[in-house]
Amino acid sequence: MENFNNKNKYIKAKERVNRLKKFYSNLLSYLVFIAFLAGLNYYVNGLRSPWFLWAAFGWGIGITIHAFKVFNWLPYMNKNWEDRKIKEYMNEEDGNNTNQWS
Repeated sequence: MENFNNKNKYIKAKERVNRLKKFYSNLLSYLVFIAFLAGLNYYVNGLRSPWFLWAAFGWGIGITIHAFKVFNWLPYMNKNWEDRKIKEYMNEEDGNNTNQWS
């Protein structure tokens, strides 16, 4: 049984590392691409009209949401909440719902 728990912990840790890796890869892509767009914007019109900020803002919203999910900053986006909800819905199917407010 202990071996099963260790394997389960390992799998969860590996999933978390994969989520972190994807986030940092996304963040690096964001920084490189926005820097390229800022350079292009500067080359084209000397930043008199900073249109690259629209792309930075739009993609930045996505990066922020990704960070909230990866670092568990929102309680309804983490794995524990998902597990509790799955158990709740399974209990509803069985007809013995014990805690509907969690």
